[in-house]
Amino acid sequence: MTVPGSARTVAFDVVRRVTDEGAYSNLALRRALERARLSDRDAAFATELAYGTLRRLVPIDHALEPLLERPLGLAPKAPRAALRLGTYQLRYTRVPAHAAVSETVSLVDRRHRGFVNAVLRRLTSESPGEPSGASDEAASVRTGLSVWAVRELRRILATDDEVEAAAAALGERGPVALRVNTCRASIEDLARELVGAGVRTERGAIHAGSLLVDAGDPASFPGFEEGRFAVQDQASSFVVDALDVGPGDRVLDVCAAPGGKAGHLACLAGDTGEVVAADVSPVRLSLARSGLGRLGATARFLVQDGRRPAVAGGFDRILVDAPCSGIGSARRRPELLWRARRDELSGLARLQVGIATASAGLLAPGGRLVYSVCTFPRAETDAACDALLRRAPELEPAEVGGPEGRAERVRLWPHRHGCDAMFVAAFRRVPEGRG
Repeated sequence: MTVPGSARTVAFDVVRRVTDEGAYSNLALRRALERARLSDRDAAFATELAYGTLRRLVPIDHALEPLLERPLGLAPKAPRAALRLGTYQLRYTRVPAHAAVSETVSLVDRRHRGFVNAVLRRLTSESPGEPSGASDEAASVRTGLSVWAVRELRRILATDDEVEAAAAALGERGPVALRVNTCRASIEDLARELVGAGVRTERGAIHAGSLLVDAGDPASFPGFEEGRFAVQDQASSFVVDALDVGPGDRVLDVCAAPGGKAGHLACLAGDTGEVVAADVSPVRLSLARSGLGRLGATARFLVQDGRRPAVAGGFDRILVDAPCSGIGSARRRPELLWRARRDELSGLARLQVGIATASAGLLAPGGRLVYSVCTFPRAETDAACDALLRRAPELEPAEVGGPEGRAERVRLWPHRHGCDAMFVAAFRRVPEGRG
């Protein structure tokens, strides 16, 4: 049996739950740490082991496969998770090899310890190097991004070097972005308060109201309880900027949970405006209600299927931040590097276009709709927008001010812009009498 409360026990549990049970790494890790009650140092080590193993799962499996008599996928779940955790320590950390092997072996049942010990010790002397060349398979092993996603990047980006850079950046740990709640604080005041508490900050380059921090728990920072900031990546804040909300606007956030963008929208619309935060999940919408409450933001909450709206139209602004494969958020949830499947894209695209098309019918003449997804495959981005224009002829493309200038469709990338990978497109409802 494993030793309760150790950093490796926590990481082992998280890796197994994420890889075998489909858990979300951020939620699984938080719950495991709450149960274990580790010291700050051990909690940081557990986080590094869990996230690192998930982030490097593709190259880890590539290194393990030649050492096994059977495919890794056929191995029992607990030994498989231990092998992956041990391989991460041996290949990507400074943990001494003897400690990495012995401590990892102790995580599994006695009947599996000989197997795990033998494979990890063999790995210390026979570990294969990373493959060279520009093939999709080689780039996948080097970066941790699934092969099909590398292939998709190659269809979007101009050069092999940029494909590699984009894939690698998606697999890196990004800084935490804090969006200043300008209804309660200025960015200058919050930065000064954080620096006074020993938190190093950097101004965001993509969103002027963001501060980047590279360490610490934001919930423990000064100003969190008072709602002076929200944890929100710059790319998500950019999406809200693209909607161009002003005081008095009537705004619909169609897929609002867990509420980060809705809180931002409510501040921009002000007391004279109205924000309706809608979502298909009552549980997730309750998270939005709680988050907006901390920020002091006001909205109306609505449980609905976005494809079948349960609200009257006439909105000045509509945000469709649609459900997607989510690969662009892999810096914060590393399993997204390899969890999404190519065969899921067509179903996601149908859902996205259905939600966006229904939402277009709720837009007031001259109103603005923004479609966004935190991913990059063409089926969920350009193809979805093309289908929306065919199905909603009352819409016309509108421009968004992006980091490379104004365009109807903007892509943000971690390797270029230091934020999540995000696709953003804007549309305007043609005023009555035109067309």
